[in-house]
Amino acid sequence: MTEPEALNEAAWAAASHWGREDRLNEIETLMWRSERHPRQSSTITSMLVLDQAPDWDRFLAATEWATELIPRCRQRVLDPAVPVGTPAWVPDENFSLDYHVRRSHLPGPGSMAQLLELAQSLAMTPFDRTRPLWEGTLVEGLEGDRAAYVLKMHHSLTDGLGGIQLMSLIQSRTREHTPNKPRPDQPPGPPAFGGPGELALTELGIQARELPGRLARSLGAGARALTRPGASLSDAVHFAGSLRRTLSPPPAPPSPLFKGRSGTAWRFQVMECELADLKAAAKAAGGSLNDTYIAALLGGLRIYHERHDALIEEIPMAMPVSLRKADDPMGGNKFAGAYFAAPLDVADAAERIAAIRGIVLTLRVEPALDTFSLVAPVLNRIPSAVGGAVFDLVGSVADMSASNVPGVSHDVYMAGARVERVFPFGPLPGVAIMAAMVTHAGTCCFGLNVDGDAVADIDVLMECMREGLDEVLSLSSP
Repeated sequence: MTEPEALNEAAWAAASHWGREDRLNEIETLMWRSERHPRQSSTITSMLVLDQAPDWDRFLAATEWATELIPRCRQRVLDPAVPVGTPAWVPDENFSLDYHVRRSHLPGPGSMAQLLELAQSLAMTPFDRTRPLWEGTLVEGLEGDRAAYVLKMHHSLTDGLGGIQLMSLIQSRTREHTPNKPRPDQPPGPPAFGGPGELALTELGIQARELPGRLARSLGAGARALTRPGASLSDAVHFAGSLRRTLSPPPAPPSPLFKGRSGTAWRFQVMECELADLKAAAKAAGGSLNDTYIAALLGGLRIYHERHDALIEEIPMAMPVSLRKADDPMGGNKFAGAYFAAPLDVADAAERIAAIRGIVLTLRVEPALDTFSLVAPVLNRIPSAVGGAVFDLVGSVADMSASNVPGVSHDVYMAGARVERVFPFGPLPGVAIMAAMVTHAGTCCFGLNVDGDAVADIDVLMECMREGLDEVLSLSSP
């Protein structure tokens, strides 16, 4: 076996372990139970632009192999009869690939605008919550004899980074068919739970068994606090200060231009640039790639506000921070949400990058950054309407949310078609603009989901966003 083949075997083995956990974690449960589509949707969407239309039969066969390799692709959510614990993942005994993989064709001329309109329509269609939480649509007829693959997944399946990791593993590095691909090392077992009632009883039994241990750990923590009162008090004061900073919304007054948002009018937009150019701009300003990406977005919003004679100093912004460790398994959700006041009145791109650099470095070391995961177990055990209201309140604090997900650095193929671009789109959890960036084979792919009820002139907004991107890219010039 050659070294690349050995690496593929190891990667495929890692992918096959995604979906071995039989329960949702607390954050995934909160996203599942709080969902009120489309305003509080948890649908994440990837739009892959392909250089040609793949062979349909080969494409179906490759997708079927991927669903066999990754157990979660054939599992559905089973909620307990009463919210005493987290839901379970159970096999969908009626799984049908034909339901989850579909085929569509754009009418002429097959423009990017038409593709985006179709993608946002697919994304806004709610999932059947009794089936596995993903759907893919191969779209043919894109101008230039190209095609696209629109993949939507529920956020309870995975976060953006987990999705990119898993997608890259089941894609090929060549156009040619890959023979002898590995199969699952063992067939999926029978469901661990017979139904909602049995799941509820099982959860009650688990909690009864674990309660003494939880009490013992709490008493032990109390004893340590008594023996080291000074250190414990210092830690508590430090954490309380961090808690106040992270949970004191809003971080800045909302923009007067983004009122009236409903979360029900999704509008997908894209832009792109060369990864090398954005990296060079980041290096010139002494920031990271993520700092420079956010600076480009804020530059665009500054220009947009200037055009409307409504320039403000700051804007409330949200940014997911990955909590993944190097040895964490792929898939799932491991992130925390950070809220901060983003500078909007800094015209110099390099100064803007430096300001963002300082903010982000401070956020990443906040002890209370992951506080929401402590609250999630409580929200998951009360009526879902209450948890949904809290989730909606937290989401609507920011005017814009921005995430950045590193993708693959090399060419990949799907059933013989080369993936040219990967544009990511998140839901609108109360924000006016949800921005995401994926780096793919040397290109930075920006996907923006804009609330059409909050932003009436989306064409003007995108002109300003591209000007903001040009501002930071100008730093890369000698």
